[in-house]
Amino acid sequence: AAEGSGPVPRDGAGPAAPERVLFPPTFSVSEIKNKQRRHFMFLRWKQQQRKEKLALKKKRRKEREALGDKAPPKAVPKTIENQRVYDETTVDPNDEEVAFDEATDEFAPYFNRQTVPKILITTSDRPRGRTVRFCEQLATVIPNSHVYYRRGLALKRIIPQCIARDFTDLIVINEDRKIPNGLVLSHLPDGPTAHFRMSSVRLRKEIKRKGKEPTEHVPEVILNNFTTRLGHSIGRMFAALFPHNPQFIGRQVATFHNQRDYIFFRFHRYIFKSEKKVGIQELGPRFTLKLRSLQKGTFDSKFGEYEWIHKRREMDTSRRKFHL
Repeated sequence: AAEGSGPVPRDGAGPAAPERVLFPPTFSVSEIKNKQRRHFMFLRWKQQQRKEKLALKKKRRKEREALGDKAPPKAVPKTIENQRVYDETTVDPNDEEVAFDEATDEFAPYFNRQTVPKILITTSDRPRGRTVRFCEQLATVIPNSHVYYRRGLALKRIIPQCIARDFTDLIVINEDRKIPNGLVLSHLPDGPTAHFRMSSVRLRKEIKRKGKEPTEHVPEVILNNFTTRLGHSIGRMFAALFPHNPQFIGRQVATFHNQRDYIFFRFHRYIFKSEKKVGIQELGPRFTLKLRSLQKGTFDSKFGEYEWIHKRREMDTSRRKFHL
C-alpha cells in the first residue's frame, strides 16, 4: 500500500486536503518483507479495525436511542458455549429420579451432615519440590486435610489404612518432569474414583496481586456449569471435600468453574470496599482439571469397573459436544 507522497494539486486549485490512507482489498501484511515495517503496518491495520468497530457500535447505539421502545432486541453473539449440542443426560433439579439418586448415593451422608470430611493428600513416589509445595498449599485450601509423602507405598496399601483412620477422601497428585500433571480423587470407603489431567498450575508466589495467606476459616464452595449427570457427580465429589458449614466471616470462597469440560479452580477472598461495592482478591493456588475417567469403587487400575472414560477419537468429533 502506498503511503502517499503528500497532497496532489488539482488543476491549479492549490494543495488538496490530505486523504485518509486505505488499505486495498487485496492487501496482505505478510507480503511485506521488512520485519519492522510489517509489524508497524499490522499495528496500523489493527488500529483501523478498532476505529471502524467503535464507529459502528456508536452508530448502532444512536439508532437504538432514537427508536426507543421500538428498537429490536440486541443480537446474542454466537459462541461455542451457547451453541452447545443438547445432552439428554442434562439434570433437571425437579426430577424425582435425580432426587432419589442424590439421597442414596455415596455422598448422601455428607450432604445430610452425618459425616465430616477428612482428606488425605499424597503424591506420586519421590515428588519434587514444586509438587510438594503445591500439596502444602492445597492443604491450606481444604480444611481438615493432611499431607503424607509416599515412600514407595502402593495405593492399594494406602487406601485400607485411610479407611481405618476414618479418612473420607484421598487425593493423589501425580507429576511428570517435576511438574504436577495429574490428580486422582477417590471417595472412601466405597468410591467412586475420578482421574483428572492437571495443567496450568500456579503457586501463590507466581500469582500477581495475590492476597495474604488464607485463614483457617471454612470457605464457601461455588460449583458452576455442572449440568449433566456425569457433571453432577463430579460436582458432588468436589463439594464433599469441604465441610458443609462455611464460615462466612472468613470471606473465603473456593470456585470450581466448568467451561467446555475444563474445570478451573480459583481460591479468592472477598474485599468489601463499601456497602454497595465488593471486590475479590485471589489467594491461590490455581489449576485446571480435565476429566479422564470415572471409576466405580476405590482405585483399581487392573480390575476396576469404569462408569465413564474419555475417548478422544470417539467423543471429540464435535467441538460443541460437552460431557460435564
